[in-house]
Amino acid sequence: MLSYKKSLKILKETKALLEGHFLLSSGLHSDKYIQCAKLLSFPHKSKKICESLAQKIKKEFNNFDIILSPAIGGIIIGYEIGRILRKETIFAERKGNKFILRRNFKIKKNSKVLIIEDVITTGKSSLECSKLIKKSKAKFIGLACLVNRSNKEIIKNKKIVSQIKIKINLFKKGKLPFYLKKIPIYKPGSRNIK
Repeated sequence: MLSYKKSLKILKETKALLEGHFLLSSGLHSDKYIQCAKLLSFPHKSKKICESLAQKIKKEFNNFDIILSPAIGGIIIGYEIGRILRKETIFAERKGNKFILRRNFKIKKNSKVLIIEDVITTGKSSLECSKLIKKSKAKFIGLACLVNRSNKEIIKNKKIVSQIKIKINLFKKGKLPFYLKKIPIYKPGSRNIK
């Protein structure tokens, strides 16, 4: 398995982990930003991280049937982990403001489902996916992600397995530290595209 230090190095090399002054979609400011799509644009580097995460998943979630990932961020990660562990892999897509299963994807009753994402922050996407599992009368066994930047339990009694856990400082506009006030603001993320 890759160490924390080696995983962090790969994130920085691929510019998946950026440092600066970021205005997040939540309205909060941060000194770091994670964009796993940048990591995935270098398959030879992301392969190492995905293989390491697959080993951790195998150790923690010994027995499961299917991987469910939220679109769009989780699709590639879910696929790659599914390929490595030889598991069926599907994804949920947004229709309006909620996740649904399309493309004739199904979660079989009583199947054991693992949710896989790229980055877990608030856990909103995972929580929405867990509702699809419950609706299908299947068993939600836990969560896995490349990067866990949450600071709380996302879904009660559900373990999160991650390749790397990163603490990211968040600040309100009126309470910015001096070092951030000196740096130009960048507004990243897919929700900010007009």
